Amino acid sequence: MHRYHFRLDIPRDEFLRYYSGSAASVVAWSQEGRTVRFPASALRPHVTHDGVRGRFRLTVDDQLRLQSLERMSTG
Repeated sequence: MHRYHFRLDIPRDEFLRYYSGSAASVVAWSQEGRTVRFPASALRPHVTHDGVRGRFRLTVDDQLRLQSLERMSTG
């Protein structure tokens, strides 16, 4: 298992592109110094009326398949 931590600040209007399917994945720079890419659909449980904001932890298996995406804090 590998874990990556990163912050996201995606305004609601911008996230609608992900939600509508015109953007399939999200790319973020992790605190571990790696670029991480994951399906935008993984963020759906974390969308608020403001969009998607906060610190997140992405967990992937040894084949780099998404295992979980957790919000660690807001703002």
